Amino acid sequence: MGSENEISPADAHRAPGKEQQAAGVGILLQIMMLVLSFVLGHVLRRKKIYIIPEASASLLIGLIVGVLANISNTETNIRAWFNFHEEFFFLFLLPPIIFQSGFSLAPKPFFSNFGAIVTFAIFGTFLASIVTGVLVYLGGLVFLMYKLPFVECLMFGALISATDPVTVLSIFQELGTDVNLYALVFGESVLNDAMAISLYRTMSLVRSHPSGQNFFMVVVRFLETFVGSLSAGVGVGFISALLFKYAGLDIDNLQNLESCLFVLFPYFSYMLAEGLGLSGIVSILFTGIVMKHYAYSNLSQSSQKFVSAFFELISSLAETFVFIYMGFDIAMEQHSWSHVGFIFFSIMFIGIARAANVFSCAYLVNLARPDHRKIPLKHQKALWYSGLRGAMAFALALQSVHDLPEGHGQTIFTATTAIVVLTVLLIGGSTGTMLEALDVVGGDDNLNDSSLASLGPTANYEGNNGYIAPSYEEEESSSSGNKIKMKLKEFHKSAASFTALDRNYLTPFFTSHNGDEDDEAVEPFTSTRSFTSSRSGFHGQSPYASPYSP
Repeated sequence: MGSENEISPADAHRAPGKEQQAAGVGILLQIMMLVLSFVLGHVLRRKKIYIIPEASASLLIGLIVGVLANISNTETNIRAWFNFHEEFFFLFLLPPIIFQSGFSLAPKPFFSNFGAIVTFAIFGTFLASIVTGVLVYLGGLVFLMYKLPFVECLMFGALISATDPVTVLSIFQELGTDVNLYALVFGESVLNDAMAISLYRTMSLVRSHPSGQNFFMVVVRFLETFVGSLSAGVGVGFISALLFKYAGLDIDNLQNLESCLFVLFPYFSYMLAEGLGLSGIVSILFTGIVMKHYAYSNLSQSSQKFVSAFFELISSLAETFVFIYMGFDIAMEQHSWSHVGFIFFSIMFIGIARAANVFSCAYLVNLARPDHRKIPLKHQKALWYSGLRGAMAFALALQSVHDLPEGHGQTIFTATTAIVVLTVLLIGGSTGTMLEALDVVGGDDNLNDSSLASLGPTANYEGNNGYIAPSYEEEESSSSGNKIKMKLKEFHKSAASFTALDRNYLTPFFTSHNGDEDDEAVEPFTSTRSFTSSRSGFHGQSPYASPYSP
């Protein structure tokens, strides 16, 4: 028996060389797929072929290469280089995608719609995850689909509630749309990642420690994860802003140091949260938001250009690679395809949960807004349709394979992968037609670059469907006895109060300019220089500008 496992001296000398060769071939094929994805995406964009979005193209390339590798006699040690470990995914691919999501938020549209975005992202995501989990559990009870324990159904509901509307946002940018609709879709997709991962981790803790877990403790666990991670991210962002404000690094011979430090802070935030047992993803997301709003303006002009281009570059590479890997994974990995019913009914249930999220939250938001600022029904339908699943859902499903035993995690991973692929290919491919049918893209009533730049911190946009920056000093509702309405108005008023607090105190304290100098904060989003954001699909013009605008 022992002699069978012995390696001859000749094999021992050949093994390292063959391993190095296999590594080279594997990495070469990955680079070729990335190059092909970017070239194909560029061609599709130039030809205005919206039926095959860039994300779909990357996914299809991975799927085709995976099928070819699976049916060929490719050596095992070469194929191994296609399958990266989840540590690589969570440590190197996901952080730049999530950081760029927060870093690329436009401050004015985001904070002008802050109350609505928080309602959709926090309350709406919680509602969607609970509805999905309950429906999946009930489906198992009546034998419609594979039966999972209730807590595991809630874990699935949490992870599948993370949206990634990269296709919708890219079409918004290409065709032009209302600035508020763009802010709602993008803002919700950014913040609901944080909510989804906090809910998933909370449910995972409940599952691993079932004894002594009552509802109060579950809420405490959730707040500990979410608020703790948020605080770590915001704290690191504020520290970085003060460092770049007072350290005097914006002189010529220190600009390389300035850029290096700026690039390191996001990973510092991520690792700090992970080291404290919190969520690094939530932490790095809010670090991105704070660093863009406060630390970015303290950099020299050349460093600003460098860090913007750097984060856009690595996030674009990372997200393209994620979609390639998802396609490749379908062909190469062993999936629980026997549970087709679980996949089919899960797709139906997440559609129902998404509707519950969007329409209930829009109803609550509209209660607190006057008629000319309400979210129109066609915008609500666009929000519902934009609920594609992407990198975050895939990442959490990948984590569930290790968190859940007895093949349950594999079933969830298979279902999530199928849902991501189907939403990206089918729904993503029909997005352009659907959005044009809803009449929410194109047209002449969209905000252009100059009008966005001219909006003041408290400006009201009163266009056709404009509902930006609600004013609460005019129009006290006649139905003041309605307690729900008054509570909602107070909540939305607090968002406006935060805008004033930021303008009058936070911005002057953490940045080198006062709160009235808003042009710098808006400039990255309104300049006409070429840039690319993988998450939002920005390509060379303001995401809020209609291409038909002058």
